[in-house]
Amino acid sequence: MDSLVVLVLCLSCLLLLSLWRQSSGRGKLPPGPTPLPVIGNILQIDIKDVSKSLTNLSKVYGPVFTLYFGLERMVVLHGYEAVKEALIDLGEEFSGRGHNPLADRANRGFGIVFSNGKRWKEIRRFSLMTLRNFGMGKRSIEDRVQEEARCLVEELRKTNGSPCDPTFILGCAPCNVICSIVFHKRFDYKDQQFLNLMEKLNENIKIASSPWIQICNNFPLFIDYFPGPHNKLLKNIAFVKSYVLEKVKEHQESMDMSNPRDFIDCFLIKMEKFEYLGGEVLQDGCAVHSGSRAHTSMTGRPRFQVSMNKAHWELQAGSLRAGNRLRLGLSGVLSSLSNSAEAEASNTEKRLIGPTFLDEGGNFKKSNYFMPFSAGKRICAGEALARMELFLFLTSILQNFNLKSLVDPKDLDTTPVVNGFASVPPFYQLCFIPV
Repeated sequence: MDSLVVLVLCLSCLLLLSLWRQSSGRGKLPPGPTPLPVIGNILQIDIKDVSKSLTNLSKVYGPVFTLYFGLERMVVLHGYEAVKEALIDLGEEFSGRGHNPLADRANRGFGIVFSNGKRWKEIRRFSLMTLRNFGMGKRSIEDRVQEEARCLVEELRKTNGSPCDPTFILGCAPCNVICSIVFHKRFDYKDQQFLNLMEKLNENIKIASSPWIQICNNFPLFIDYFPGPHNKLLKNIAFVKSYVLEKVKEHQESMDMSNPRDFIDCFLIKMEKFEYLGGEVLQDGCAVHSGSRAHTSMTGRPRFQVSMNKAHWELQAGSLRAGNRLRLGLSGVLSSLSNSAEAEASNTEKRLIGPTFLDEGGNFKKSNYFMPFSAGKRICAGEALARMELFLFLTSILQNFNLKSLVDPKDLDTTPVVNGFASVPPFYQLCFIPV
């Protein structure tokens, strides 16, 4: 009986807290759907495709509206104009990273992705400067990408023109570039350490995009007191952290202060200037380049077939436009790109690349709506690396292979199999026929 009373009291307190949070400040917030106590607007959101639900709500409540995910209150910006005003026109005011319980638990506010304030500004400045100046007079980042492009081509040759799903191979290449920059080492595609890292990273992308993680982030008590895939995600992050810290210790023992070999060496040399930072920041060192891997791995899609004879930057624009990997960030901007015209386009090339990127003569045209790496103060730090990888990997493939789809290009389906935090593409098969 006592337990029942305690439960009723707890639920009552939770209900009152929810009602108070929803009522306080409502007059100052943008409009939005009426939330239910405790659960907020969760019933009005398709947690399997949150971005689509937000698009539909924007049609009712406008480009700026308020939502409640459980007890968490958030303001949604949807569409180019709203996002541009926030991230570019008011970039400084909107440069902070929002609260994310699971990410906070995993990273404790460290790293370039989830930190804020002075810590974030200094680690970002250092990261951008190191990437920009890396390899001056020595082995440049471009050299590393070119080497990996050659390895990628050789790996694809092993398929002997037979149908294959190249998703894994195309994901290994940008990941190996990151390893070369951070650890001064690239791995063979069959190296077990490398395979373990790839497995953990890919598994975490899928877990982070699951409905359960959305629930955990909106009801943080679930993280500590309920079983679920979030525990696997945290375990995988701990595995990667342990690996990075092991490499940091190896670097400390063999480092030459006058001759830094990689990103870790550069960080160790500069670390004394960061008063509040310690070795823990290096646990998130790979996050500097995470954007490049996410965007580059999206190029392994069947849309190669329709662009064989076009300039590579046209293919690049089409891939980044159609392959919206981190959907919750900018899907509202990218979906503003003449969706109705694209749906009606009968030309296969225009259907896959997007009519907004092609003029009447079929030539590429720039669009302000194109923000594949975000914008403003938090624009992806790995953008330059990702663009370099996209160009060099794709041109190397197209110079060495004719690509053949197993289905007619007009029947290609690139609908993601997972559509949560990230967009996970479907499996497919493609033939890489040596020229």
